[in-house]
Amino acid sequence: MLYWLTELSDGGDFFNLFRYITFRAGAAFFTALVFGFIFGRPLINLLRRKQKKGQPIRDDGPESHFAKAGTPTMGGLLILSALVFSTLLWARLDNPYVWIVLLVTVSFGLIGFADDYAKVSKNNTAGVSGRIRMGLGILIAAIAGYAATVAHPDPLSAQLALPVFKDTLINMSFLFVPFAVIVIVGSANAVNLTDGLDGLAIMPVMIAAGTLGVIAYAVGRVDFTEYLDVHYVPGTGEILIFCSALIGGGLGFLWYNAPPAAVFMGDTGSLALGGALGAIAVATKHEIVLAIVGGLFVVEALSVIIQVLYFKRTGKRVFLMAPIHHHFEKRGWAESQIVIRFWIISLILALIGLATLKVR
Repeated sequence: MLYWLTELSDGGDFFNLFRYITFRAGAAFFTALVFGFIFGRPLINLLRRKQKKGQPIRDDGPESHFAKAGTPTMGGLLILSALVFSTLLWARLDNPYVWIVLLVTVSFGLIGFADDYAKVSKNNTAGVSGRIRMGLGILIAAIAGYAATVAHPDPLSAQLALPVFKDTLINMSFLFVPFAVIVIVGSANAVNLTDGLDGLAIMPVMIAAGTLGVIAYAVGRVDFTEYLDVHYVPGTGEILIFCSALIGGGLGFLWYNAPPAAVFMGDTGSLALGGALGAIAVATKHEIVLAIVGGLFVVEALSVIIQVLYFKRTGKRVFLMAPIHHHFEKRGWAESQIVIRFWIISLILALIGLATLKVR
């Protein structure tokens, strides 16, 4: 929105700063961060009043989690409010990629909110039917995937770009939209499964967002793409502003979610942020790189799939409990140990993902 202040510029004054994506990205970060600090405590107090018993705790979960009973959920509202407000304030609103990512983020956030509300109001962990959540998620992701094919330039539309392999594109034709659905819905649910310990999901999400933001900025600049020898996707640079706002809002939330958490993110936040990462990957043509950068989320999701399939086949379990972070809890790891070590793994994977920009 504030980008339009550049119309007041003669090219050499303060308003000229608003032309630069990097300046607006920095402003978006601080705007979201301050938003989180200002409204964080009032929102938590409101959630405590409305949710008298807080988020329901699973009976079959680790025993240490019973001490968290009464902690309110839906803390993702803080992240989403800061993220959306900051993005609308600082991004160019004529950019299709900004709206595609916002559509996915807000829509998945609403699905998560409905699920959290059902859990809190019924005081159980059931929530909204999995089929309904999945169906709505697929519909939203399909719309976003189709919109991305329309927004992409003709040489890249409906194409799958492979990292490392120079100039390699696979024409997916009508299969690209279903593929985008798998990326977006898979990412949303993987982050949702990771969100099981205080601060566990939000930091890897911020690391992944920062990495994808750098990638979005790079592939949106023709000079960078020529140097790096990657595919040029004009307009994606504006996604950096969204990613910066996500990091700012995420830090504001982490201030209150650090152990012991004053509020849980809930499906409101985890589904929205996971969907956002998937949408960014689709927009920037880096879907496969997302699997590297978000490798922690992939492992968390795979641990659940492996556990379920193996149990159905043999009646035995591969892990003491799934997702895999609960397995380490059962083995006696302290919650803070798991969280910090998973953060470290996320950072390493992000650096590997960034390396794919240059390894050609």
